[in-house]
This record gives sequence, C-alpha cells and structure tokens, in this order.
Amino acid sequence: MNLLKSLATISGLTLVSRILAFARDVLIARVFGAGMATDAFFVAFKLPNLLRRMFAEGAFSQAFVPIFGEYRNRRGHEETRLLVDHVTTMLALILFVVTLIGIIAAPVLVYISAPGFARDAEKFELTVQLLRWTSPYIFFISLVAVAAAILNTYNKFWVPAFAPILLNVCFIGGALWLAPYCDPPIMALAWAVFIAGFVQLAFQIPFLKKIDMLPSLRWSWKDEGMRRVIRQMGPALFGVSIAQISLIINTIFASFMVAGSVSWLYYADRLMEFPAGMLGAALGTILLPSLSKCHANKDTAEYSRLLDWGLRLTFMLALPSALALGMIAVPLLSTFFQRGAFVASDVLMTSQALVGYSVGLIGIILVKILAPGFYARQNIRTPVKIGIVTLIATQLMNVLFVFGMQLHHAGLALSIGLGACLNSAILFYFLRKNGIYQPEPGWPSYFAKVGIAVLALAITLWFGMGTTDSWLAGSGWVRIGRLTALVTGGVVVYFAVLAALGFRPRDFSRRAIN
Repeated sequence: MNLLKSLATISGLTLVSRILAFARDVLIARVFGAGMATDAFFVAFKLPNLLRRMFAEGAFSQAFVPIFGEYRNRRGHEETRLLVDHVTTMLALILFVVTLIGIIAAPVLVYISAPGFARDAEKFELTVQLLRWTSPYIFFISLVAVAAAILNTYNKFWVPAFAPILLNVCFIGGALWLAPYCDPPIMALAWAVFIAGFVQLAFQIPFLKKIDMLPSLRWSWKDEGMRRVIRQMGPALFGVSIAQISLIINTIFASFMVAGSVSWLYYADRLMEFPAGMLGAALGTILLPSLSKCHANKDTAEYSRLLDWGLRLTFMLALPSALALGMIAVPLLSTFFQRGAFVASDVLMTSQALVGYSVGLIGIILVKILAPGFYARQNIRTPVKIGIVTLIATQLMNVLFVFGMQLHHAGLALSIGLGACLNSAILFYFLRKNGIYQPEPGWPSYFAKVGIAVLALAITLWFGMGTTDSWLAGSGWVRIGRLTALVTGGVVVYFAVLAALGFRPRDFSRRAIN
C-alpha cells in the first residue's frame, strides 16, 4: 500500500469531517453564541474528550499498536486474536468504572477543571448536568480507538478516518432538531455526544468481523502481551498527553477570565485542529504501524527513511498552514462564525487566540510525527521526560503571557503552541542523538525551496486579504466569495512555486511496510 495514497485518503476523509465540524461549529455559534451556555458545554465536552485523547487515542494506541504489530508479525493470528480479546476486556472494565466516576463525581470534576464557574451557581449546575450526559462518551469512543488501532495495523485506514464524520452529523442533528425540544436547549448537544459515541462504535464492528478481529469478552491476567500493554500505558498516558494536560490547565485559567474566554479558545482550537488533524494526526496514524513493523523486522535504515519522509511532508504542508492561519485569522473567523449571536467582537477576540495557536502549529504537528519514532520502539521513558520539561515550560509561559504581558486568553493559546515547539525540538534532538533518525541528503535545498514558496504565499495573502473592517462589515456571501478566492489564490501560488522549483508528487511516494 502506498503511504502517500493512504495519507491522501485519511486527509480527504478528515477534510470532510472538518468541513462538517465547521458546519456544526457555525451552527452552534449561530444558535447558542459565545456565552454561559456554550462555556458550560465546552467544558463538559472537553473532559471526556480529553480522556479520550489521553487514555484511548493517546496512551492506549501508543502502547498497544507496537505490541499488536509485533504479535501479528511474529506470533500468528490466534495469539494475536487472544491478545485483542484480553486487552479489550481489560480496557472495557476500566472504562466502565471511569464512566461511573464521571457521572457520580461530576460536581467535583467541574470544580477541578473550571473552578471559576463556582462563582456562578447557574453556570456551575448547568455544566454538571451536561457532564453527566457526556461522560459515557469516553466508554464508547475509547472502544472506537481500540477498533481503530486494530484496523490501522491491517492498513484499513479509511474506516477509522470516517468515524469522526458521524460525530459531526450527530452534532448537527442535535443543534437543528433536538435543541427546540430541550430545556435548556444546550442539552441537545450533550445528547448528540452520547449518541455519537454509540454510532461510531457500531460502524466499525462489521470491519473488525471481516478481518476476524472482533473482540470477545475474555480475561486472563497471565497474558504476557496484555501486561506489557498495561506497563507501557502508564508512562505513555503522560508522555503523549502534554498538550491535552496543558489545555485543561488553560481551561482553569480561562474560567476566571471574562465570559466567552473558554468559547474563544474553543473556536480558535477548532480552526487550528483543521491542519493538525489533516496532516499531523493522519501522518501519525499511518507512520506508527509501519515504524512498528520496521522495528520488529530490525530494519533501522527504513525506519529512519520513514521518519524523514514524514518530516519533509510536514514542513512542506504545515509551514504554509501556520502562516495562513495567522495572517487571515479574521477573514476565516468572520466567514465561518460571524452570524447570529457570534458578533464582530467575538471574531476579534477569537482571532487573537488563533494567532497564538498558529505560532506553534508546526510544533503541534511535528510532535505527532516525532513521538511515534520512540513509541514504535516501545521507548516510553524518553518522551515522558521530555513531556515533564514541556509541561513545566508551558505553565511558566502561561504565567508570563497572562499575568506579566497581559495577553489574557491569547497568551494561553500562545503558550500551548510554543510548548509544542519545545517538545518537538527536544524529541528531534534525542532521535538524532540516539542514532534513530539520520536525515536524508538534500535538506538545505529543500528548506530553501519551501521558504521561497512560503514567502510567495505570504505576499499573496497580504495583498489579497484587504482590511479587517471590510471582513467584519461584509455580508455572509461576500465573505464566502472573498475567502474562497483568497484561499484558492494562495494554494495555487504556493504549489505553483513548488512545482517551478522541481517538486513532484511522485517524489513523496512511499510503500507501507507489510
């Protein structure tokens, strides 16, 4: 299987998901605005979503995929199937307990994650109610992550990539049709989260059956592979979740700021996640199984070449994305969100956070490429140590930007981005120091060509976007037309310059490791 085609497939489905996510967020912004109700929901959804990213897609996937790949390559189908059964049963039991804790201890969790809400009894109680309905999401979506890890190892990348589309469909349906029947209306979004978790899990079951990997409930503490997964999950839980831990700390900071701060950060994060998901998450998804297979086969040269391939694609696509997010933040936000209850002042405040995120977008994506370089080798210690340093540095930057420089919510976004840059830089240093990654020839000229194309893109966007006031005052369809022309022009110019400098798609073609 061609990895570039797999990347295109995942990125394409991610694009569809992100478009639907934008439609959902535009709808939420229009129906609910940016205020008490949305702040409450975003906190209630952030908690199970955080656990999903940390526990399931983060720690579990990084610990499970390398061991699962080793079993598949060396031990045969029956032992691999037994590992899946034992690990899934163990995980399901843990998730059931976590879900109960989320429901029962909702007031405590809200107080811990957003202590500023305690000053407003109505806001606090609403957040608690919403959290009790969103908590089961962690159970369903974590089992979805198990299915995704299995299917990705079998190179069935499109199935897990399609599942998030169902989440956005449920959100849109909840906002359009359930909201009028709920009291308060924001409760419809919590119902949508609950339904989406179940639907995403049900969708993947037939594909697991097809490869004879649908888990059965079987438990054995003596299973060597399961115990290895558990041992790896502990450190990985922290090592791969630094950005998520920083986000929850940022929510605590934001809960003490003016109403709307949590929502401004949320909407900025949604735009930032667009390139991060299409490129970073997609590349990480297809790299980890192939890197794990290289490690199992002791093919160190191909291991290094895979990392080099991922890094080249990252710089070619992430640098222009970061530049565009920062330069045209207001055009993007005004076009997608400025309608209904989401007014011009919300656009300006959200744009400050988006600029902060854009500064560190390259780091956020690079972490998703570099961290698998360690986890595929079942090396958890190094990323954990780096993660501790990054977390401390991020919180020091929070103090500096928020209290020292008075950047408020924008400072929180900036600290996340710069923290990710620091994380990726240290990961890269140790990959090189330990001889895991050896750069292929041609990097200086590669950077020079990409730099010229990025400069051409910057000039195009600068002269094409016009003034901030023209975007804030324009009508919806005018904004859409202008943004379409601006983005299309930027994309054409960037890739035309790359083509003129000798870049060809076939240069990035690479086969998956079987």
